[in-house]
Amino acid sequence: MRFRLAAAVLAAALAGLAAASAAAADGNPLGAVQGGSGIVGPNDVRYTAIWDGLTTVLLATSTDDGTAYNSVTLGGSWGVPILGWNGLAGGLGHDGRTLVLADTGAGQPLKRRSSFAVLDVKRFRLLQEIRLRGDFAFDALSPSGRMLFLIQHVDRSDTTHYVVRAYDRWRLRLLPGRIADRTQKSWVMQGYPLTRTTSADGRWVYTLYTNPGGTPFVHALDTVGMKAHCVGVPWPSKNQDALATMTLALHGDGLALSRRGGARYLSIDTRSWRVSLAQPGFPWWTLAAGLGGALAVVLAVGAVAVRLRGRVARRRTGPRLAVS
Repeated sequence: MRFRLAAAVLAAALAGLAAASAAAADGNPLGAVQGGSGIVGPNDVRYTAIWDGLTTVLLATSTDDGTAYNSVTLGGSWGVPILGWNGLAGGLGHDGRTLVLADTGAGQPLKRRSSFAVLDVKRFRLLQEIRLRGDFAFDALSPSGRMLFLIQHVDRSDTTHYVVRAYDRWRLRLLPGRIADRTQKSWVMQGYPLTRTTSADGRWVYTLYTNPGGTPFVHALDTVGMKAHCVGVPWPSKNQDALATMTLALHGDGLALSRRGGARYLSIDTRSWRVSLAQPGFPWWTLAAGLGGALAVVLAVGAVAVRLRGRVARRRTGPRLAVS
């Protein structure tokens, strides 16, 4: 049944959840958020998880006028998975009806247990609740919704180090081993996810990772073939901040990594995984953020130096005498 929520009540609920949601996501590269913009599915329906202090209400609303279509109440604290530092939300399957929510618990430094709630958002009912030992975060779903791919944090001293695991929803078990690049066995997944894009059929998921102190890369996950490939992204400087402003998109048979404004930085052939730089040479634009910060520091130091010189000059000349 369609009904309209009171805007003031919803706004107050979402505002009150902002601080709690942020705290729940602390400590892990990926987390789950309550309130906020949720995730938008087919037909412009927005799904938002709202915590009332005891239970979580999953609410479906129109992105057009805020009309609420349906809701379901779940025991415990659940949120919409976040896939990257740019706030990209996830959890919705390619079929548009399977939605995975993640628990909002946090560990120090890792969680001992992780839980996921799988829902049918067409009928608005809970399909299953998955509980696992260890620190896991949502990564992707296969097109059929059978295989749930998870990020497992395995290093208590370094939460940027993790592996990809697969959970078979039909057989109700976590598959042994990890989903890794068989051609690069020495590759260690380490870094922070920034943004991603998915093939039209939902099979391939491509995620851009920044890797401070190492090489940034694109992680290509085949959710049907149960395999992955890591493609290093050539980067000219240690500062990888500019990667956070870039976009990843599919064009023809390849991926395009583009700068803000649309200028392409490089292309990746998704058949051979060959990387082609669009503009050879040093991309000076990557230093813009760093130079801007350095300039601000120089100006601040200069201003302080001027004030200090002024004070020294006044001390040397002594106090000024009034002349009548």
